Amino acid sequence: MGRTLRIDIGDEIYHVLNRANARVAIFEEEKDYQDFEIILEEAKNRYPIKIFSYQIMPNHWHFCLSPKNNGDMTKFVRWLTLTHTQRWHARHHSVGSGHLYQGRYKSFLVQKDNYFLQLCRYIENNALRAKLIQKAEDWRWSSLWRREHGNDKQKELLSPWPVEIPQDYLRQVNEILAGGELERIRTSIRKSRPYGNDDWTNEAIRKFGLEITLRQPGRPRNGS
Repeated sequence: MGRTLRIDIGDEIYHVLNRANARVAIFEEEKDYQDFEIILEEAKNRYPIKIFSYQIMPNHWHFCLSPKNNGDMTKFVRWLTLTHTQRWHARHHSVGSGHLYQGRYKSFLVQKDNYFLQLCRYIENNALRAKLIQKAEDWRWSSLWRREHGNDKQKELLSPWPVEIPQDYLRQVNEILAGGELERIRTSIRKSRPYGNDDWTNEAIRKFGLEITLRQPGRPRNGS
């Protein structure tokens, strides 16, 4: 499969993620997570980005965000990852030792309403699925922790959601996503495909020229 065209349109919603090179753990100590969140706050102050949800895991991170203007997301994520790479290598005395991230970040358009909520649940219960904690809100390095336990300054990093947060959201985020929901999100990640219902997804693919996301990876087998 060729490289998918990256869409960076203002006021759209995106699922953004990146992984460490070779998926090694780059967030091991509390200071590693703290440093990244400091850089995240700096990046948001530099670029007009709405951050709805995020989670930092030992070897990767996820965001659900929305740029104000065309091109803002690329600038935001590029500065975030470059600055994090530079400071991480400086702190670990490993400057010149190679790439910190596996490559360019991935981003996928997301439909509002239920699909937005499903994605936020997916992001915010990542550590729970990985069995790193007992309750999703206990993972310190996430938007859910900031909303539930953070002080006023910490909460400033997060933007109001474009849809109303369900009253029982905390219960929902502590439940594992249904198999169908989880598979749809993972398919979106695997194929770089917009995440939403079929009509919305097909329209987004047509509108932004993302037909490559409908193709199966790899070459067809002989006789197929």
